[in-house]
Amino acid sequence: MAKEKYKKLALSLLFDALGMVTFIIPMIGEFGDVVWAPLAGFLMTKMYQGNVGKAAGVFTFIEEALPGFDVIPTFTIMWLYTYVFKKEKTEDTEDFIEVDAS
Repeated sequence: MAKEKYKKLALSLLFDALGMVTFIIPMIGEFGDVVWAPLAGFLMTKMYQGNVGKAAGVFTFIEEALPGFDVIPTFTIMWLYTYVFKKEKTEDTEDFIEVDAS
């Protein structure tokens, strides 16, 4: 599990760097965004499954397609959300609801 976690972090940093490269190169950057935005959205949905991954994919597509927003590290933010900030329920932390069976 830890190996997969850090593999996703490395990919996230790489993909964010690729997205920023299109921001750095004048005139070519806009064309790069046309190619990179749909690819980035697709990669996000493949890296993070479920509805959260789909929402992040849409957000990534929009962020990469809009001029000037390429500096936002959406892949890294999603990794932080998934592995640092998101609180997963475990058996120790689940709230149990008592049901009166009488």
